[in-house]
Amino acid sequence: MDLNKKKVLITGGAGFIGSNLVMEVQEKYPKAEIFVIDNLSSGNSRNLLGFKGDIITDSILNVNLDKIFPKLDVIFHQAAITDTIIPKNEEQKVIYENVESFRRILDYAFSHNTHLIYASSSGIYGNSTPPMKVGQGENPLNAYAVSKLIQDNIARKYFDLFEKKNLKLVGLRYFIVYGPKEYYKVTKEKGSLIWKFYTQMKEGKRPVLFDNGKQKRDFVYVKDVTEINLLSLETKRNGIFNVGTGKAINFNKIINILNKFLKTNLQPEYQENPFKDSYQYYTEADIAETKELLNWKPKYTLEQGIKDYLNP
Repeated sequence: MDLNKKKVLITGGAGFIGSNLVMEVQEKYPKAEIFVIDNLSSGNSRNLLGFKGDIITDSILNVNLDKIFPKLDVIFHQAAITDTIIPKNEEQKVIYENVESFRRILDYAFSHNTHLIYASSSGIYGNSTPPMKVGQGENPLNAYAVSKLIQDNIARKYFDLFEKKNLKLVGLRYFIVYGPKEYYKVTKEKGSLIWKFYTQMKEGKRPVLFDNGKQKRDFVYVKDVTEINLLSLETKRNGIFNVGTGKAINFNKIINILNKFLKTNLQPEYQENPFKDSYQYYTEADIAETKELLNWKPKYTLEQGIKDYLNP
């Protein structure tokens, strides 16, 4: 879909993935009218240096969408509280804000004939058996993942309704995304594992891994993620799709890649995992439907992504 001369809203547009998407849309479609909503609770205004559009620094729950946006052509909904480790007494806030913000965006999109592409999460799968497939093994381990599953369940009721109006409604279940602009996250703890290990090793410190470092995750580069957001506007049918490489990498191998990149020989420091009850040990995406229906496949292997990210 050509977004030139279209009105595009990106929620969470000052965040890691959102800001990469903002700048990609601006570069690819210079005549698009782009708006960002971000309360900057986890995003950073520096991520949007060079952005030429309009920024609303408030919560989606507070913004009068109908008043500010009489018409939008496309919404990319990236905004969310993404913390996966929070005190028990804050779980209700995470679920409420994430779900109700999504509900408001979805209701607006449906009533205003607006295409909606939104961010879901591989956290929904918990520790189910890989490769993970949409509709199977959906057993979230934390409040953030629960909120994303609720969003997906709400969206499922609307897929056909959107299609009848010739509108796109697509949920993208991100696996572990890494890449530029995550270094502006509020704390290093909120960055990807790639970023955490890299910052430790760059300072000459041994990277800290849990247990034996043989946990495996499916890492996907943010440039592949921005591409699939745009390709989702051409989907053959509405639905929820996994966004990963389909190839899990264990953490020890990541350290080997970073050692090679940094020309170091830092061996991991293994520690007992303090988050055993809420920790995903092995994630790997089944992306067969994603390839078929969104005409997408990742361009970057982990090594290629790390090289592009850390040595631009």
